[in-house]
Amino acid sequence: MLTAWTQIFKRDLLIAFRRRSEIIHPLIFFVMVISLFPLAIGDDKVLLQKIAPAIIWVTALLATMLSLDNLFRSDFEDGSLEQMTLLKTPLSFLVTAKITAHWFITGLPLILITPLLAVLLYLPVDTISMLLLTLLLGTPTLSLIGAVGIALTVGLRQGGVILSLLILPLYIPVLIFATLALQNTEQGFSAEAQLAMMLAILVLAITLSPFAIAAALKVSLN
Repeated sequence: MLTAWTQIFKRDLLIAFRRRSEIIHPLIFFVMVISLFPLAIGDDKVLLQKIAPAIIWVTALLATMLSLDNLFRSDFEDGSLEQMTLLKTPLSFLVTAKITAHWFITGLPLILITPLLAVLLYLPVDTISMLLLTLLLGTPTLSLIGAVGIALTVGLRQGGVILSLLILPLYIPVLIFATLALQNTEQGFSAEAQLAMMLAILVLAITLSPFAIAAALKVSLN
């Protein structure tokens, strides 16, 4: 089981590095959208500090959605997905390798570049640290929830609108708790409750999403 998981994980990383646009496009989108706000608002340090956490989080959410389309589609089109369902290893276990690879390709680069963009928006060091922690807890959840939506729409030629309608409402709790944690940090209050809720959502997503994804993929293949 572990060998099959590792092979799929390595395969997805290799394919992504061969198709560098899958890595670069969401990252460029993330940088460009955040960079536009100081140009549009002007050099208002107080205002930028106030809205920066929400800007970064909403943009990270949209960048994650932008990168979801190829998570299962190429495997669906070339028949690899059908072959995965025929393996002895449970499909619910194998899809976690693809989701983990997706997070390494999309979520991790966003987290790594966030401190530079946060400085551009005049965020203090304490808030930047909390922002990175919320992204570390939240971006894997976004990938897991988004994978459920992709699995449901992978057989559709134009599933982008349906995908947005499916997963955006499920992203809202993550966004709310992340922004509340950042607001509490800025005001000098504890953010432990919000971080605990984000961790609980992540654990719930890790536990339930693989089974939902596997079931949805089997329906899409039939």
